[in-house]
Amino acid sequence: MKRRTFLRLSAGAGAGLLLPGAASAADQKLRFDFQYQNAVPEVFASTPKPPSYSTAIVIGSGFGGAISALRLAQAGIQTTVLERGMRWPRDPQRQIFTTDTNPDGRGYWHRNNIVLFDYKPCFFNYFGGIFDATDYANIQVWRGACVGGGSMVYTGCMIEPEQQYFEAIFGNTVSYDELHQIYYPRVRQMLRLSTMPDDIYNTAPFAHSRIWDSQVRAAGYQPYLTDSVFNWDVVRAELDGSSRPSATAGESNLGNSNGAKYDLNQNYLKLAEDSGYATIYPGIQVLGISRDQDGRYLVDVKTMDPFGKQLDSYTLASDYLFLGAGSIGTSELLVRARARGDLANLNEHIGEGWGTNGDSAVIRSGTPDAGPGTQQGTPCRSGITDGTLGLPTTMENWYQLQVGPNLGICGSLGMVFDQSNRGNFSYNANSDSVTLNWAKNGNDDAKSVTTELNHKICDASGARAGFPLTREVNASFTAHPLGGAVIGKASDSYGRVLGYDKLYVMDGAGIPGTTGAVNPSLTISALAERNIEKILQTDF
Repeated sequence: MKRRTFLRLSAGAGAGLLLPGAASAADQKLRFDFQYQNAVPEVFASTPKPPSYSTAIVIGSGFGGAISALRLAQAGIQTTVLERGMRWPRDPQRQIFTTDTNPDGRGYWHRNNIVLFDYKPCFFNYFGGIFDATDYANIQVWRGACVGGGSMVYTGCMIEPEQQYFEAIFGNTVSYDELHQIYYPRVRQMLRLSTMPDDIYNTAPFAHSRIWDSQVRAAGYQPYLTDSVFNWDVVRAELDGSSRPSATAGESNLGNSNGAKYDLNQNYLKLAEDSGYATIYPGIQVLGISRDQDGRYLVDVKTMDPFGKQLDSYTLASDYLFLGAGSIGTSELLVRARARGDLANLNEHIGEGWGTNGDSAVIRSGTPDAGPGTQQGTPCRSGITDGTLGLPTTMENWYQLQVGPNLGICGSLGMVFDQSNRGNFSYNANSDSVTLNWAKNGNDDAKSVTTELNHKICDASGARAGFPLTREVNASFTAHPLGGAVIGKASDSYGRVLGYDKLYVMDGAGIPGTTGAVNPSLTISALAERNIEKILQTDF
């Protein structure tokens, strides 16, 4: 960059990342580019080319991919981890990520705009942000796009489903007792799960959590404490001023800058890399998978810079291939491979059994003391479940997502145990693309019972359902996409894909659309721990 251009851009750097005015489009792009490079130079670090052959390749670095990578590495197996998103740093003082309420390109994966829950449109420049909000015909699907995957963009709540719901989902394919006694505890220990301590619960940023609890108690519910992945010492550092506010200032879906969220980069992925047997390669998007005549898997990839520009393309090979690209990514790869004949022996269950986990965002208002200050704290403290509404329905205390400064809102994440409404994936040969097919009324049943529960709480507590210019119950999205390569149908009971040896589904694609009215991350992780343990015992 020429010195004159650098000085001109530096002069405008403090004015924000979206600067309207007389500047040309080219100047605007240069300014954007410079400011991202200045704010987070780490994501622009060059990535070395992966080895052309690895014993094992893991696609994706979310829960399933990270757990697979660590356990493979601990077994002494040379493992390559491919991640389409960038590797983001953390810092106690820098604002690494953007905010939920006024996002810029660091927030969203290669798109120019987003419509927030209050119908406010936000526009920003095209960049490889950490949060992928993909719009399909009747549903918006949320997922991570970064090293650490979903662990970087979720709200950190990890709950074990009730046994009756678990067994209704998995039948005899997976033993509840096995997960309950061995693998759920293993994940809890690795991720240091705990409930929000009282000293944090009683601070100003969590007034909305206390109001939420009082409202559900008024309706006859006793809120239970939820396990969380947050590092409470970092949250305390925010409260005492020794760390820049993040978890206490409404930052979560688009990342916690200071590491308050104990994401996979701080445990599974770190340990995998520290072993010397696993290497993570960010900025590499997988385009297709196939198998050669010698039985090795071929993985076609392209490399990208943070602005989405293709830098290179090539093919990698491995003996073992582990799919951890999430429900959408894994399903897309398998559906495309079957349709193109690259993996023609994949069965008819590939691409089927997809669901939203019955997700919705719920609002109650009219409580002006629900979080004094400009933002509400993001970690979840408590939840309730009602099994009497036709479909078992859970609500968890959530911060007022995307709405902005405190306006007296108590937010909830709703999840409904719906086993009826399912979608599927289909391939378009003309565009070589895979799309998700979801019915327009696919979330209506979940929305109906969640609305009923919210009204019951409002009537008992004197709160108001909804808030002006927002939807009381927004079921137009899912934060928990599940299915597309369901365990016991597309794969055997340990995620081995039927029709091919040494090919495995290790993520949410293996779960049939629901985890029983609770957040899926704990169950995805426990299944990955269970499956990789069996695979290492028998397949290597």
